This record gives sequence, C-alpha cells and structure tokens, in this order.
Amino acid sequence: MRHVANGAAIAILAAGLLSGCAGLEAPPAWDKGLLARPEMSMSWDPLGQAFRQHIHESREAASGGARVGGGGCGCN
Repeated sequence: MRHVANGAAIAILAAGLLSGCAGLEAPPAWDKGLLARPEMSMSWDPLGQAFRQHIHESREAASGGARVGGGGCGCN
C-alpha cells in the first residue's frame, strides 16, 4: 500500500510541476523586436558563434535555420 501511495504522490507532484508550463505563451508582436536584438542572444561571443556556424554550414552543406526568422515585426 505504501508503494502505491509513493507512486501516486510522485504522479501528483509531476502533474503539478508540468501544469506550470501550461500558462506559457508566445510573446506579442511588439515584444519580438526587443527579443531579436543582438544583446538578447545566448552567445557570449557573437564573432566566434558566427565562425562556428560558418564551419558547420560548410561541413553539413546546409545553411540557415540557426537564426531567428523575420525582422521582429511578427510577420515571418
């Protein structure tokens, strides 16, 4: 009985944690311009990141897909 109670408690805890993600939504169009700015990127070294992206594209024979599309106005 105790094993079942532990499993139920874990299931309830997991459901509670995952329900916190249900309220996430895409940013509105007027905020996308701010999010597309260079200082909002995840890379600390933009030049090095561009170099690594160039090497990756030349080795994989594919380009694009690594950057945000659109100009920040919300229309891709």
